[in-house]
Amino acid sequence: MGFLSPSPFPKHHKNTQPKDVSLANAYNLPFALDLRYRLEYAGLRFLIGIVRLFPLDTACNISAFFWRFLGKRNRRHKRALANLERAFPEKSPEERERIAMASWDNLGRVMVETMNIDKILKDPGRLHVTNGHWIQRYKNKMGPALIVTMHMGNWELGMWPVMLAGVQPAGVYRSVKNPYVDRYLRAQRQSLYPGGLFGRGRTAGEDETQKTARLIMDYVRQGGRLGFISDLYDRNGIEVPFFGHPAKSMPIAAMIARRVGARIWIGRCMRVGNRSVFDVNVNELHVPRTKNQAEDIRSITAAIQRYFEAWIRETPEQFMWSNRRWS
Repeated sequence: MGFLSPSPFPKHHKNTQPKDVSLANAYNLPFALDLRYRLEYAGLRFLIGIVRLFPLDTACNISAFFWRFLGKRNRRHKRALANLERAFPEKSPEERERIAMASWDNLGRVMVETMNIDKILKDPGRLHVTNGHWIQRYKNKMGPALIVTMHMGNWELGMWPVMLAGVQPAGVYRSVKNPYVDRYLRAQRQSLYPGGLFGRGRTAGEDETQKTARLIMDYVRQGGRLGFISDLYDRNGIEVPFFGHPAKSMPIAAMIARRVGARIWIGRCMRVGNRSVFDVNVNELHVPRTKNQAEDIRSITAAIQRYFEAWIRETPEQFMWSNRRWS
């Protein structure tokens, strides 16, 4: 296991890099658990090796076929249909089923594309920016910024336009319990997040969540650029409308932007056809700064969700409907 994970702080950050507890403990695990994690990691690397033997589009088609077959039999398919019924009550059950199946198809393609991020980034014909004028406008002078995206198309590639602006963004991601797999996935994303990755545990308590929030607040305050995926249900979030229903939504991007004076860029990565070809659309979101900070944060959070909703309505097949969104 000779490679290292990217640092959660860029080199210019004044703080000392915190000890990566998950990796440090990996070498002190009980033998059976450590063996299990190593076998899981070996299995993942073997699968990735097999997938990368195929041409990218061929591998994506195969994966999409199996995900459509398995997705319908997954317990989360019911959640996807329930979410679709809430979002699109005017659509027929057959139409909602079609959208759900197309969503599983897209997820199958994303899984393969995640194993081939390096190939996609090296192929200029696969990535386009539909309104990239801001890249030249802010190139090398963007200042502190939050880049907010959602689970649409291939969200793993949502950071690509920011790279074109000559900055080194960091990201927030959900860490994997297996430390060997987690370290590998972090290393694979280093080209998209050269500023590093801040990990969030699946069972993070309130204290850990607050600690992470303080770390990323400090990072952006010092001029960092940070990416978020902000379309999931947040039990501690702010209730704002989403498809006409109150949805607890992540306020962290709004809080940071409002408090430290950062910009917010909101974007989507939309698949073109059934191939690994993408249009990335990015817009700057106005950040109000009135005397009422709490209301400003609510307003920004609501605006983010309005953007997401409008984009989802255009291509609902590319959104991950199986995620929890409403309580």
